[in-house]
Amino acid sequence: MDKIVIQGGHPLKGEVNISGAKNAALPILVSALLTGGWNTYTNVPDLQDIESIKLLLAHLGARVESDGHTVRIDAGGLCEPEAPYDLVRKMRASVLVLGPLVARLKKARVSLPGGCAIGARPINLHLKGLSLMGADIDIRHGYVEAEAPRLKGAEIYLDVASVTGTENLMMAAVLAEGETVLRNAAREPEVVALADVLSRMGADIHGAGSSVMRIRGVPSLKPVSAPIVPDRIEAGTFMVAAALTGGDVTVCGCVPGHLGAVIDKLRLSGAELAIRGSTIRVTRSAPIQSVDIKTLPYPGFPTDMQAQFMVLMAVAGGLSIISETIFENRFIHVSELRRMGADITVSGNAAMVKGTPFLSGAPVMASDLRASACLVLAGLIARGKTEVNRVYHLDRGYEAMEEKFARLGAVIERRPV
Repeated sequence: MDKIVIQGGHPLKGEVNISGAKNAALPILVSALLTGGWNTYTNVPDLQDIESIKLLLAHLGARVESDGHTVRIDAGGLCEPEAPYDLVRKMRASVLVLGPLVARLKKARVSLPGGCAIGARPINLHLKGLSLMGADIDIRHGYVEAEAPRLKGAEIYLDVASVTGTENLMMAAVLAEGETVLRNAAREPEVVALADVLSRMGADIHGAGSSVMRIRGVPSLKPVSAPIVPDRIEAGTFMVAAALTGGDVTVCGCVPGHLGAVIDKLRLSGAELAIRGSTIRVTRSAPIQSVDIKTLPYPGFPTDMQAQFMVLMAVAGGLSIISETIFENRFIHVSELRRMGADITVSGNAAMVKGTPFLSGAPVMASDLRASACLVLAGLIARGKTEVNRVYHLDRGYEAMEEKFARLGAVIERRPV
């Protein structure tokens, strides 16, 4: 197990290249289960979650090859309908194999993903949709068992605009008989990215990026070559870090259109942003101003940026209210920020953040992926040394974060515990 050690107080300067999006790569790699032949994906991030999904795909009978940031998958030999607990427990996104397995093998047995540090994320929407498409669903001994001779198109309303629910049902519907309509579908860029890849495979999908998607099933799909879109959360994290340290950082290889809410809030906080093509230059010369935020489904402010933005508000001039509407336990980083001197009071799903002149370095413990990033950012501006422990969370979603920050001038290194 490693820790990250940071000596704070160094403004970041330079350029940083953004990696492929984990949350786009995972469902896109899983979509290879829908067809035989070699699918080739480029710009795949080197992350622990990517390794976990590759192991699961190989267990199901797919051939998986990797070369740097390129992954090739051939599911022509797909034969195993069971995703066992030992593989699924490592990552909740493993439930994405449920829809493709039922669509392709006519049956699936997938372990329930279990708990999550940031709150309950039930898969009832996935099961409801598959049931409406004609699948027989049974839950026993911690597994979801689903079976259908052939899925049939259906009208499905999602009570919550679930990203993984939308993705799972979209993948199930592309090989179903007839038309499936998903209402209150998730609109995130990662959902659109999956729909684009499926369309290139021959799927008939309309409305991706809107709240109503229509998918007309086709008899079969063909292999595809596709890049993974840039990670908007990694881009946003480095943008906040630049504003936080009063640096001058150009974020390269991102999609500014995916970052509208983050860009807006950073500008309101006093940061200066210059956008040109796929780059965003972030500087700040004025003091940080307090800004209220409320997390919402896309295109609202992303819940995955809430913790990072809280660090910015912790040293802002004034009082800000941060409301979390997506996950009930996503303030577990607050206690660690308080150890560094942050003045934060939590009441229900809202955190009141009173800006302080500075944070102090301290040993802290990461509790989840975005909390890890938040604590690294806090260490960048804290006085003295900060040690962030349990950084295996960080490795699930950020590729070589400490190396990228070091190249921007941060005094940061990874050390074994």
